[in-house]
Amino acid sequence: MNLSILIPLLNEEESLKELYTWIIKVMQEHRYSYEIIFLDDGSSDRSWSIIQGFATENTHVKGIQFMKNFGKSQALHAGFAKAQGDVIITMDADLQDSPEEIPGLYEMITNQNFDLVSGWKKKRYDSVVAKNLPSKLFNWAARKTSGVELNDFNCGLKAYRNIVVKNIEVSGEMHRYIPVLAKNAGFGRIGEKVVQHQARKYGETKFGMERFINGFLDLITIWFLSRFGKRPMHLFGAIGSLMFIIGFLLAGYIGISKLYYMYNDMRYSLVTNNPWFFIALTTMVLGTQLFLAGFLGEIILRTKNNEERYKISNEINFS
Repeated sequence: MNLSILIPLLNEEESLKELYTWIIKVMQEHRYSYEIIFLDDGSSDRSWSIIQGFATENTHVKGIQFMKNFGKSQALHAGFAKAQGDVIITMDADLQDSPEEIPGLYEMITNQNFDLVSGWKKKRYDSVVAKNLPSKLFNWAARKTSGVELNDFNCGLKAYRNIVVKNIEVSGEMHRYIPVLAKNAGFGRIGEKVVQHQARKYGETKFGMERFINGFLDLITIWFLSRFGKRPMHLFGAIGSLMFIIGFLLAGYIGISKLYYMYNDMRYSLVTNNPWFFIALTTMVLGTQLFLAGFLGEIILRTKNNEERYKISNEINFS
């Protein structure tokens, strides 16, 4: 199978028919073998019944319905697990991503040997203050932190080699950082393609300003996991040990100083009257806690249970 097209969605009943017709037109023009997997992330409108109608008339259409809204990352995780195509395309359901871009993305994966190609909406039709400027700042921070030179991490239109999606773990709100996850997994051929961005035709965006705050927090998580995710003791243990040693040496110096003054009949004060004693004590306590955090992190890594983070209520056309 040439293509798996994954479409996560939430309450997009107005746009689904137009998007479906458009995708089918592109598939037929290029004679691709394909599957379209709609990922209904707990819609409360008629989205699922519309998807059921598509699946009835076209066996290439498949659907997964979540019991409630679990988030875009969880939807993509479920879709990646089911996808069978040589190339996987992800795109949003709001018609802001053009299906006409699919052949170009497919070409870059199959003929130019990229592992992953991310769309770049160079010219956008969103609000400058509410979306464009925060997005530019976010993308700059993501490039500097991750080392992946992409201009648009947030673009939902991406193409992947099948082996890539089968070897990455998308959780939380990490869908923005799939290129970083792919790089950390050893897939270094990451490209970018300028794609057409279209103004939203129906409804309202499901993402507010909080997505940028969450995005920056997830960026810190990605940075940490890429460097210390498999060895938390290397960070927490090292810092904790260093702090404990500094506190211990400082406490030792305070104690030895008092003994020296006592031995030489010099004037001295109680250890507890010395503010450095409390600094030393606090440093040793924090060092011990950081060391234990690293130790517990190592134990969790070795005993973690990879249970499902979402619940599926319905599936269509999966054998």
